[in-house]
Amino acid sequence: MNIKDHIRQIADFPKPGILFYDISTLLAHADAWQVTMGRLANAVRAEQPDLLVGIESRGFLVAAPLALKLGCGFIMARKRGKLPGKTVRHEYALEYGSDIIEIQEDAPIKGRRVVVLDDLLATGGTMNAAIHLLRRMGAEVVGAACIIELTFLGGRGKLDVPVTSMVAYDE
Repeated sequence: MNIKDHIRQIADFPKPGILFYDISTLLAHADAWQVTMGRLANAVRAEQPDLLVGIESRGFLVAAPLALKLGCGFIMARKRGKLPGKTVRHEYALEYGSDIIEIQEDAPIKGRRVVVLDDLLATGGTMNAAIHLLRRMGAEVVGAACIIELTFLGGRGKLDVPVTSMVAYDE
């Protein structure tokens, strides 16, 4: 099955000049979603993770069911102010400005093998920030994975862990 056949492209969203890769059509197609999760499971299983970390918000849709399938724990990496309790945060640079990503301070991360997941890898900034935060919290980050990779934006080159993507777009 070609997973790309189930990913809708929407021009000029969320702003003019951006081509948005929409996984809602993939999620709605039971067979395509099952195939995608099966392929991701095979790739991520090779890293022998204890935990999967999903990046807000579409990364949750990928990491949570995958964690269940692999028998791993699942932890959320969220934007500032979205998690209850004490958090550990990491500020990172964006093209224009900065952002903050957080994980709950008491998340069972220290010494655990972790794979970070999102729906899409573009420039790699948020994924890289999550990896740095997890390492600061004592995790052994053993990989990163996504459904879609926009190879022309070079995000993979910013990451110092093995990266798995199910489909790639070169332009």
